[in-house]
Amino acid sequence: MTPRAALRRLALVGALAFGVGATVVSGSAGAEEASRLDAVLERGVLRVGTPGDYAPFARWQVERGTLVGMDVDLAEALGAALGVKVQWVKTSWPALMADLAAGKFDLAVGGVSVSLERQKRALFSAPYLHDGKTPITRCENVQRFQTLAQIDRPGVRAVVNPGGTNERFARAYLKAAQISVHPDNTTIFDEIVAGRADLMITDAVEARLQQKLRPALCAVHPDAPFDYSEKAFLLPRDFALKAWVDQWLHLAQASGEFERIQARWIPR
Repeated sequence: MTPRAALRRLALVGALAFGVGATVVSGSAGAEEASRLDAVLERGVLRVGTPGDYAPFARWQVERGTLVGMDVDLAEALGAALGVKVQWVKTSWPALMADLAAGKFDLAVGGVSVSLERQKRALFSAPYLHDGKTPITRCENVQRFQTLAQIDRPGVRAVVNPGGTNERFARAYLKAAQISVHPDNTTIFDEIVAGRADLMITDAVEARLQQKLRPALCAVHPDAPFDYSEKAFLLPRDFALKAWVDQWLHLAQASGEFERIQARWIPR
């Protein structure tokens, strides 16, 4: 059996294990549709999209022209296991779904939150991290912003990054508070430090990281976030590719490879 045939068999077995139908077409008996997985193997390149502005998952180092982060290491390890090179493609949170649909990349990483809205148009890998939204503010204001009722008041200034789940959460729950959009997710927390915003509601993992990077800021109850969310790889509607990615994640977690990568970026 060739390596490509073995990978396809693994993908199809995984598809059945995860309860999804194998992509089979009528015509010649047993003929299978060409999948995105086939295209990646034929090309020898896995194109991975990311906004690259969300530490600790993926962040562009502009001065070096490189990407760093947990999802970067995971994607590189996935590509190595698949036997192909990884090519990074820049996208943004507002353009993420449109770029995936346009075929600009084969999967997307970088702290992508699982959502039902995104699920309408794409697939997700098995989730690899559980999280939730929590405020981050200047440390002297932690007691002021414990609840959504305390936050959603006239005069409270919440800052959001555009196009992602942080903005959607804020607009869904904050009706009286002022919401301002800051376009650069790498400098958005400086708006709070400088006093131009009172708080941001973001993922607890990011809030924990930013309070370490910026001692003036404190995460508000990151162990008891306002909601529940998951992080996963964003995939096109290709069950063969999804099954392969899911199986790779499963094996990486079982072998300890996933934990070693995670520990480099999200210390316990």
